[in-house]
Amino acid sequence: MVFDVNETLLNLDALRPTFDRIFDDPAALRLWFANLITYSEALTLSGVYVPFTDIGGAVLRMLAATRGITVSDVDGAELTDRFAAMPPHPEVPAALRRLRGRGFRLFTLTDNTLEISGRQLERAGVIDLFERRFSVDETVRRHKPAPEAYQSVAAALDTEPGDICLIACHVWDTIGALAAGWQAALILREGNAPLDVGPQPNYIGQNLDAIADQLIERYAAPGPDWL
Repeated sequence: MVFDVNETLLNLDALRPTFDRIFDDPAALRLWFANLITYSEALTLSGVYVPFTDIGGAVLRMLAATRGITVSDVDGAELTDRFAAMPPHPEVPAALRRLRGRGFRLFTLTDNTLEISGRQLERAGVIDLFERRFSVDETVRRHKPAPEAYQSVAAALDTEPGDICLIACHVWDTIGALAAGWQAALILREGNAPLDVGPQPNYIGQNLDAIADQLIERYAAPGPDWL
Protein backbone atom coordinates (compact mmCIF):
# COMPACT_ATOMS: atom_id res chain seq x y z
CA MET A 1 0.00 0.00 0.00
CA VAL A 2 1.48 3.33 -1.11
CA PHE A 3 -0.18 6.39 0.38
CA ASP A 4 -0.41 9.94 -0.86
CA VAL A 5 0.08 12.23 2.14
CA ASN A 6 -1.40 15.72 1.73
CA GLU A 7 -5.19 15.67 2.16
CA THR A 8 -5.31 11.86 1.85
CA LEU A 9 -3.83 11.24 5.31
CA LEU A 10 -3.55 14.79 6.66
CA ASN A 11 -6.34 17.34 6.97
CA LEU A 12 -5.84 20.23 4.56
CA ASP A 13 -8.42 22.30 6.44
CA ALA A 14 -5.72 23.05 9.02
CA LEU A 15 -4.51 25.69 6.54
CA ARG A 16 -7.87 27.45 6.40
CA PRO A 17 -7.24 30.10 9.11
CA THR A 18 -4.29 31.46 7.12
CA PHE A 19 -6.28 31.67 3.89
CA ASP A 20 -9.33 33.14 5.63
CA ARG A 21 -7.18 35.84 7.19
CA ILE A 22 -5.34 36.75 3.96
CA PHE A 23 -8.16 36.43 1.44
CA ASP A 24 -11.41 36.60 3.43
CA ASP A 25 -12.79 34.06 0.96
CA PRO A 26 -13.82 30.50 1.92
CA ALA A 27 -12.98 29.28 -1.60
CA ALA A 28 -9.38 30.53 -1.54
CA LEU A 29 -7.85 27.44 0.09
CA ARG A 30 -9.27 25.02 -2.50
CA LEU A 31 -8.38 27.37 -5.34
CA TRP A 32 -4.80 27.58 -4.08
CA PHE A 33 -4.43 23.82 -3.76
CA ALA A 34 -5.95 23.18 -7.19
CA ASN A 35 -3.54 25.68 -8.73
CA LEU A 36 -0.62 24.17 -6.82
CA ILE A 37 -1.34 20.82 -8.46
CA THR A 38 -1.96 22.41 -11.87
CA TYR A 39 1.35 24.26 -11.91
CA SER A 40 3.35 21.35 -10.47
CA GLU A 41 2.05 19.29 -13.40
CA ALA A 42 2.61 22.09 -15.93
CA LEU A 43 6.22 22.51 -14.83
CA THR A 44 6.77 18.76 -14.95
CA LEU A 45 5.32 18.49 -18.47
CA SER A 46 7.59 21.35 -19.50
CA GLY A 47 10.66 19.52 -18.23
CA VAL A 48 11.21 21.94 -15.34
CA TYR A 49 11.58 20.79 -11.73
CA VAL A 50 10.71 23.12 -8.85
CA PRO A 51 10.28 21.84 -5.25
CA PHE A 52 6.65 21.47 -4.26
CA THR A 53 6.76 23.96 -1.39
CA ASP A 54 8.37 26.59 -3.66
CA ILE A 55 5.50 26.16 -6.11
CA GLY A 56 3.05 26.48 -3.22
CA GLY A 57 4.55 29.80 -2.15
CA ALA A 58 4.60 31.11 -5.73
CA VAL A 59 0.96 30.13 -6.29
CA LEU A 60 0.00 31.86 -3.03
CA ARG A 61 1.63 35.08 -4.25
CA MET A 62 0.09 34.70 -7.70
CA LEU A 63 -3.40 34.21 -6.28
CA ALA A 64 -2.93 37.22 -4.00
CA ALA A 65 -1.69 39.38 -6.88
CA THR A 66 -4.85 38.68 -8.89
CA ARG A 67 -6.81 40.19 -6.01
CA GLY A 68 -4.56 43.14 -5.26
CA ILE A 69 -3.32 41.55 -2.02
CA THR A 70 0.29 41.61 -0.84
CA VAL A 71 1.53 38.45 0.86
CA SER A 72 4.19 39.14 3.49
CA ASP A 73 7.06 36.92 4.57
CA VAL A 74 5.17 36.38 7.81
CA ASP A 75 2.17 35.09 5.84
CA GLY A 76 4.39 32.68 3.93
CA ALA A 77 6.06 31.44 7.11
CA GLU A 78 2.69 30.88 8.75
CA LEU A 79 1.48 28.81 5.81
CA THR A 80 4.68 26.74 5.85
CA ASP A 81 4.30 26.06 9.59
CA ARG A 82 0.66 25.06 9.24
CA PHE A 83 1.45 22.86 6.23
CA ALA A 84 4.07 20.98 8.24
CA ALA A 85 1.70 20.48 11.18
CA MET A 86 -1.53 19.31 9.52
CA PRO A 87 -3.26 16.74 11.74
CA PRO A 88 -4.31 13.34 10.44
CA HIS A 89 -7.94 12.75 9.56
CA PRO A 90 -9.61 11.18 12.60
CA GLU A 91 -9.77 7.60 11.30
CA VAL A 92 -6.27 7.50 9.80
CA PRO A 93 -4.02 6.33 12.68
CA ALA A 94 -6.22 3.38 13.64
CA ALA A 95 -6.90 2.42 10.01
CA LEU A 96 -3.16 2.40 9.23
CA ARG A 97 -2.48 0.23 12.27
CA ARG A 98 -5.25 -2.12 11.24
CA LEU A 99 -3.81 -2.51 7.74
CA ARG A 100 -0.32 -3.12 9.04
CA GLY A 101 -1.63 -5.57 11.61
CA ARG A 102 -3.23 -7.57 8.83
CA GLY A 103 0.03 -7.96 6.94
CA PHE A 104 0.04 -5.07 4.49
CA ARG A 105 3.32 -3.25 3.85
CA LEU A 106 2.79 0.52 4.08
CA PHE A 107 4.72 3.23 2.23
CA THR A 108 4.21 6.87 1.25
CA LEU A 109 4.82 8.68 -2.03
CA THR A 110 4.72 12.45 -1.99
CA ASP A 111 5.67 15.48 -4.06
CA ASN A 112 7.03 17.08 -0.89
CA THR A 113 10.62 16.65 0.22
CA LEU A 114 11.33 13.79 2.62
CA GLU A 115 12.24 16.35 5.28
CA ILE A 116 8.86 18.08 5.09
CA SER A 117 6.81 14.89 4.79
CA GLY A 118 8.78 13.44 7.70
CA ARG A 119 7.91 16.44 9.87
CA GLN A 120 4.27 16.12 8.84
CA LEU A 121 3.98 12.42 9.61
CA GLU A 122 5.97 12.68 12.83
CA ARG A 123 3.74 15.45 14.15
CA ALA A 124 0.72 13.39 13.08
CA GLY A 125 2.04 10.46 15.14
CA VAL A 126 2.04 7.93 12.27
CA ILE A 127 5.56 8.02 10.84
CA ASP A 128 6.50 4.73 12.55
CA LEU A 129 3.75 2.87 10.65
CA PHE A 130 5.49 3.22 7.28
CA GLU A 131 8.23 0.87 6.16
CA ARG A 132 9.72 3.48 3.84
CA ARG A 133 8.86 6.92 2.48
CA PHE A 134 9.38 8.03 -1.12
CA SER A 135 9.66 11.58 -2.46
CA VAL A 136 9.91 12.65 -6.09
CA ASP A 137 12.36 15.28 -4.86
CA GLU A 138 14.82 12.51 -3.93
CA THR A 139 14.31 10.39 -7.03
CA VAL A 140 12.88 11.36 -10.43
CA ARG A 141 12.28 15.07 -9.73
CA ARG A 142 9.04 14.88 -11.66
CA HIS A 143 5.80 15.56 -9.82
CA LYS A 144 2.92 13.10 -9.79
CA PRO A 145 1.15 11.95 -11.92
CA ALA A 146 4.25 11.67 -14.13
CA PRO A 147 4.74 7.94 -14.80
CA GLU A 148 8.33 8.06 -13.59
CA ALA A 149 7.14 8.82 -10.05
CA TYR A 150 5.28 5.53 -9.80
CA GLN A 151 7.81 3.51 -11.79
CA SER A 152 10.62 4.55 -9.47
CA VAL A 153 8.73 3.20 -6.44
CA ALA A 154 8.02 -0.15 -8.10
CA ALA A 155 11.69 -0.42 -9.07
CA ALA A 156 12.91 0.47 -5.57
CA LEU A 157 10.64 -2.15 -4.02
CA ASP A 158 11.50 -4.71 -6.72
CA THR A 159 7.77 -5.38 -6.99
CA GLU A 160 5.42 -5.97 -9.91
CA PRO A 161 3.32 -2.82 -10.50
CA GLY A 162 0.08 -4.79 -10.19
CA ASP A 163 1.01 -5.78 -6.63
CA ILE A 164 1.06 -2.13 -5.53
CA CYS A 165 -2.05 -0.15 -4.60
CA LEU A 166 -2.01 3.63 -4.35
CA ILE A 167 -4.36 5.13 -1.77
CA ALA A 168 -5.20 8.76 -2.53
CA CYS A 169 -8.09 11.20 -2.42
CA HIS A 170 -7.16 12.85 -5.75
CA VAL A 171 -8.36 11.46 -9.06
CA TRP A 172 -5.32 12.87 -10.89
CA ASP A 173 -3.14 10.67 -8.63
CA THR A 174 -5.21 7.51 -9.11
CA ILE A 175 -5.16 8.07 -12.88
CA GLY A 176 -1.37 8.25 -12.81
CA ALA A 177 -1.05 5.11 -10.69
CA LEU A 178 -3.47 3.11 -12.81
CA ALA A 179 -1.67 4.19 -15.99
CA ALA A 180 1.56 2.88 -14.43
CA GLY A 181 -0.07 -0.52 -13.90
CA TRP A 182 -0.82 -0.11 -10.19
CA GLN A 183 -4.10 -0.67 -8.46
CA ALA A 184 -5.69 2.42 -6.92
CA ALA A 185 -8.09 3.31 -4.13
CA LEU A 186 -9.91 6.65 -4.04
CA ILE A 187 -10.93 8.21 -0.73
CA LEU A 188 -13.79 10.67 -1.15
CA ARG A 189 -12.54 13.44 1.10
CA GLU A 190 -14.54 16.68 1.07
CA GLY A 191 -14.23 18.38 -2.30
CA ASN A 192 -13.15 15.19 -4.08
CA ALA A 193 -15.30 12.89 -6.23
CA PRO A 194 -14.83 10.25 -8.94
CA LEU A 195 -14.30 11.30 -12.55
CA ASP A 196 -16.43 9.25 -14.95
CA VAL A 197 -13.86 9.22 -17.78
CA GLY A 198 -10.46 7.57 -17.91
CA PRO A 199 -9.08 4.74 -15.72
CA GLN A 200 -11.31 4.04 -12.73
CA PRO A 201 -10.06 3.21 -9.21
CA ASN A 202 -10.36 -0.37 -8.01
CA TYR A 203 -11.69 0.73 -4.65
CA ILE A 204 -13.73 3.76 -3.56
CA GLY A 205 -14.66 4.70 -0.01
CA GLN A 206 -15.72 7.66 2.10
CA ASN A 207 -12.67 7.37 4.35
CA LEU A 208 -9.63 5.20 4.99
CA ASP A 209 -11.66 2.82 7.18
CA ALA A 210 -13.90 2.01 4.22
CA ILE A 211 -10.90 1.42 1.95
CA ALA A 212 -9.21 -0.73 4.61
CA ASP A 213 -12.35 -2.88 4.92
CA GLN A 214 -12.30 -3.61 1.18
CA LEU A 215 -8.57 -4.38 1.07
CA ILE A 216 -8.67 -6.61 4.14
CA GLU A 217 -11.66 -8.52 2.79
CA ARG A 218 -9.86 -9.17 -0.50
CA TYR A 219 -6.24 -9.69 0.50
CA ALA A 220 -5.43 -9.81 4.20
CA ALA A 221 -4.14 -12.87 6.02
CA PRO A 222 -6.22 -13.97 9.04
CA GLY A 223 -5.25 -12.28 12.25
CA PRO A 224 -6.14 -9.55 14.73
CA ASP A 225 -6.88 -6.22 13.06
CA TRP A 226 -6.39 -4.12 16.18
CA LEU A 227 -2.55 -4.13 16.13
